[in-house]
Amino acid sequence: MVAAVKLQRHTGRRRAGRFLAEGPNLVAAAARRGLVDEVFVTEAAAQRHADLLAGLAVQPVTERAAKALSETVTPSGLVAVCTLPDTGLADVLSGSPALIAVAVDLSEPGNAGTLIRLADAMGAAAVVFAGHSVDPYNGKCLRSSADSIFDVPVVVDDDTPAVFA
Repeated sequence: MVAAVKLQRHTGRRRAGRFLAEGPNLVAAAARRGLVDEVFVTEAAAQRHADLLAGLAVQPVTERAAKALSETVTPSGLVAVCTLPDTGLADVLSGSPALIAVAVDLSEPGNAGTLIRLADAMGAAAVVFAGHSVDPYNGKCLRSSADSIFDVPVVVDDDTPAVFA
């Protein structure tokens, strides 16, 4: 649980290679991609989402613990620790994609999630965050992407000139 709380910060996510997905929609989408390592769930949420939790490693937690893991005002009682997808720019470019969305120095997580959602809707092969962009696996960006972050590959690369080369 302590290690999971550290995933609320970018540094913790980067070091661990993991992120938190909160709520039934994000947890279900992460599970479909095989990214869920474990799920922290309250008793009430476990009853509500029993079908979703089948086959996943579940750790029961109190309402208070769920609130500590949550980044939302009203916690759902369902938070998954997920493995960061390992997708690089070379992986994305290997298929000669017709469309890739590239954002440079994008700092607003809500806008980043919206870009991911839009790129997914437009059939983009990937979304690339170049330069000093926001971490696409922070909670606000994940929620704003409306699960699209699990449907379109997302690449983060600090070296903007290399991205465009």
